[in-house]
Amino acid sequence: MAKSQQSFSKNEKEKKRLQKREEKRKKMEERKARKKELDSSGIDLVYVDHMGNLVDEPPDPSDKIEIDAEDIVLGIPKKEDTDEDPFNPVREGTVNFYDSSKGFGFIIDAENNEKYFTHVSGIIDDIVEGNRVSFELEKGQRGMNAVKVKLVK
Repeated sequence: MAKSQQSFSKNEKEKKRLQKREEKRKKMEERKARKKELDSSGIDLVYVDHMGNLVDEPPDPSDKIEIDAEDIVLGIPKKEDTDEDPFNPVREGTVNFYDSSKGFGFIIDAENNEKYFTHVSGIIDDIVEGNRVSFELEKGQRGMNAVKVKLVK
């Protein structure tokens, strides 16, 4: 005698599958009935008002504000031209150490007593330790470097 190909678990899975299919069919019929009751296509209209908000009713055209394209600023606003430069790149200081054989030295800034490295390539006049000099700062590999170093008379 041959055994049945249907087992208990197969029967249960088939029942669940048929039950889900029936529930899905009922939901679809309910949606169709609701759609006929409301007598609409199912798509509600949404409007955008003058401030960019979503609203249910059309916006009032009198609330609209006209903006010129030139008034729109993208990014950082342009600086206004002024006679005085708030940041003067030229600083003054004293040569703390300078080795002419190696071609480098250090300058101490007179304003904030910071020590800045300087290289022979950034020096314009011949300098020695103790000289008063004017210089500009430039970002280097290890920090700020003094460049365009000149003697102050």
